[in-house]
Amino acid sequence: MRKIFICAVCNLPEEKCTCDRYCTFCRNTYSVRLAEDGQYYCRDCREACDYKVQEDA
Repeated sequence: MRKIFICAVCNLPEEKCTCDRYCTFCRNTYSVRLAEDGQYYCRDCREACDYKVQEDA
């Protein structure tokens, strides 16, 4: 069964979230995705911290 990640700010899934999207760590706005903890991270920070996005989980 596919996990659905929920934004920690608005409590909506990534596809319905209208929050400003930027990396929680570096504030980058490129390639930002919602991770399992409900925060947004850029690709580099996700890879460095081994965070998964919805399709990877």
